[in-house]
Amino acid sequence: MSITRREFMIVPAAIAASAVVPQGLLAAVAAETPVLPDLSSWDKVRAQFVLDPTYLHFASFFIASHPAPVRDALDAYRRAIDRNPFLVVEKAMFEDPAHTLPLQVQAEIAEYLGGRAEDVCLTRSTTESLALVYHGLPLQAGDEVLATTHDHYSHHESIRLATERAGASMRKTALFDEAATATTESIIERLLKGIGPKTRVVGLTWVHSSTGIRLPIREISAALRARAGSSVLLVVDGVHGIGAADEAIATMGCDYFCAGTHKWMFAPRGTGLVWANADNWARLRPTIPNFTDFESYVAWTQDRAPATPNNANRVAPGGFHAFEHQWATAAAFRMHKQMGRARVAARIRSLNDELKAGLADNAKVKVHTPTSGDLSAGVVSFEVAGLRPEDVVRQLLAKRIIASTSPYAITYARLAPSLVNTPEEVQQALRAVREISG
Repeated sequence: MSITRREFMIVPAAIAASAVVPQGLLAAVAAETPVLPDLSSWDKVRAQFVLDPTYLHFASFFIASHPAPVRDALDAYRRAIDRNPFLVVEKAMFEDPAHTLPLQVQAEIAEYLGGRAEDVCLTRSTTESLALVYHGLPLQAGDEVLATTHDHYSHHESIRLATERAGASMRKTALFDEAATATTESIIERLLKGIGPKTRVVGLTWVHSSTGIRLPIREISAALRARAGSSVLLVVDGVHGIGAADEAIATMGCDYFCAGTHKWMFAPRGTGLVWANADNWARLRPTIPNFTDFESYVAWTQDRAPATPNNANRVAPGGFHAFEHQWATAAAFRMHKQMGRARVAARIRSLNDELKAGLADNAKVKVHTPTSGDLSAGVVSFEVAGLRPEDVVRQLLAKRIIASTSPYAITYARLAPSLVNTPEEVQQALRAVREISG
């Protein structure tokens, strides 16, 4: 027997009768949301942001300033919820499994990823995505998860906590000694040497926020499959690649792709995703009760376990969230679609190539990010002789240039040219680095 959540909730007749009103309600929300603006030039793209013009913003990858299309969508959904919270949320989330707003968001994301909507799990951050995957994997005592020494705290901690609970173990291997001189071949060779007889999962970071290197995930995946077949799963933290690199993520070769979307994608703050195919979703065990897989509700009402294999919606954390933020994620992906993934990646690559070339010309600067655009993306890490990274950032800030340091045991200064920057701003940043380097 199949029932909807509305039947399950058995809402009072008066409320149920009024529920016919929202048939046009969400359409009215859409009507309140302006169409996407002209994004044909980078000046027009930059005009969508309300960033403080008295600064040069080279740390936009940290967390997004919402561009106008995202702000408009957020405001429209928020106004609708504030006017009629029950009817809007009930209509958008629970009435019709085939037409929920989360499914529409998943469809927009899937088109960008090159995959299927039903393979996209909506989350709130990279950290949450990684935790859901690692805690959901059927790890057993004696199994090993291989990470690298270069990954972020969130990745390492997700593995550590999951392996501790399962009686499994985590081991770390270094993929390079110097990121700037690493090659695709040397990275793959080191990774394959690191795989042991107990390795069941490999965890990698696509673009490292420490050194700015971009791992060749497609090539790594192919080598891993040739070596271990399907016996070793590949989990990728992709937050600094999605929205910055031109890649069809669903065909890149990883088993699980985890990313926040509130960085390079410009989606609402507090949004993220996991992508996996149906077979890999079936491997996972959900960690948090969901609100989007209707079989879960039906099974609960019938006092049984779900009868179908696990899926993306069953892993998506339930509860009442900031729905306007989740729903407005679609606007960010539509914006990227209009700009063009290849065009966006080319722009970011051009700005970063200019920055790396200028820094390399400074004898007092050591660049840690590979020169090749094939092994880098939007983050450039560097050191200035005689200055601590935090002093570099502080002195740049005094010149109204916002840089950052990498939050790792070994830290560097970072400049990250993105779509909110111009070649002229890159040159200003280079002049500022020359001035503080003496």
